[in-house]
Amino acid sequence: MITTVLILSISALSIALMLLRPKNLPEVYWVGAGAILLVALRLVPLKLAGKAVAEGSDVYFFLIGMMLLSALARENGVFDWVASTSISAAKGSCSRLFLLIYGVGTIVTICMSNDATAVVLTPAVLAAVKKSKAKPLPFLFACAMIANAASFVLPISNPANLVVFHAGLPSLGRWLASFLLPSVLSIAVTFLVLRWYFRKDIGGELEQPKEKASLRASGRLVLWGLGLVVVVLLVFSSLKKDLGLPTCIAALCVTAVVCIRNRCNPLPLAKEVSWSTLGLVAALFVLVDAVESVGALRVTESALRHAEALGTHLGSLVTALVVAVANNLLNNLPLGLIAGATITATHTKGLLSNAVLIGVDLGPNLSVTGSLATILWLMALRKEDIDVSAWDFLKVGAIAMPAALLASMAGAFLMHAVVPAQ
Repeated sequence: MITTVLILSISALSIALMLLRPKNLPEVYWVGAGAILLVALRLVPLKLAGKAVAEGSDVYFFLIGMMLLSALARENGVFDWVASTSISAAKGSCSRLFLLIYGVGTIVTICMSNDATAVVLTPAVLAAVKKSKAKPLPFLFACAMIANAASFVLPISNPANLVVFHAGLPSLGRWLASFLLPSVLSIAVTFLVLRWYFRKDIGGELEQPKEKASLRASGRLVLWGLGLVVVVLLVFSSLKKDLGLPTCIAALCVTAVVCIRNRCNPLPLAKEVSWSTLGLVAALFVLVDAVESVGALRVTESALRHAEALGTHLGSLVTALVVAVANNLLNNLPLGLIAGATITATHTKGLLSNAVLIGVDLGPNLSVTGSLATILWLMALRKEDIDVSAWDFLKVGAIAMPAALLASMAGAFLMHAVVPAQ
């Protein structure tokens, strides 16, 4: 009994400190300290902790690959070129620029993951918007919100997707049959909410920049490499294979080709990989396995079965809403780990498991604590001396998240009616 209380207390305190970040210390310190403390106190056997860390290998490879690709795109001016081109294409219209940046964010999220949108695209968009003398907040929120709203178009669009379905990732065809329409509705509704909320800020004219960024030959090579990586991932996804290692290998190949072409040392790119983020994910795996070891998953399994008893549609809707709100109490990575373990243990399939994923991916648009991508987005803003308070984000999220979630679930219901055998 004491062991159970200690494990739950240490795990809960670690996650709470991760979200609160006392003294602005990075999240990995708090979660890592909790994981180390569990092992040091022998509450979690070292062998179990090692197994938990190893379970996250696919996610680590995926993140490393995506971070390398993002660093390549940034270093070779791809994102600056995209942002500059968007401003030129806006032709002086602030609202048209908002639409274009939202569209770029959608494509980046779908093809490179929500973390790339939050971390790499955000600074490029901010720099471009500053040149045009537009108010930056609407465009920054576009980056943050689309990073979650479009994060379940493809399995590769969010590392949380790999976590939730780590025991059985659906084939690409099955994935699209389940999530394409809900994703389209999520993207569209989120855009409409943001467009309405910031209507006064984006109703004016833009100052056209005097200089337009051009894409170097190395940048074009990176774009071709990104396209190749997307094709590789789609192929592996269609074959129901793990995506992490192919992502990492493809990114390393693209990096090698670009560095050979540029005659530059690839080692500095390793500094662009956020190794602390990998440590954070590994520590979260340890905490979740520790919680599982004391039977805490029986609570979530029971809750999922109760939801199932409500009926297919009502149970799925309730599940999506509960999971979405819970994201903002736990963060979607630990919640995704718990949700994935619960789905596996209960053999949940079809609409109910889809509702869990939609809740995990869309829920973070409610508050700044909801996802790793949003936390990284905040960190990117802090580097530019821009402060977005939790209340500022909540005012937008309280409208955008429920609206998008309800629209997505309506789409999921429709797809389930058309293709019931999932």
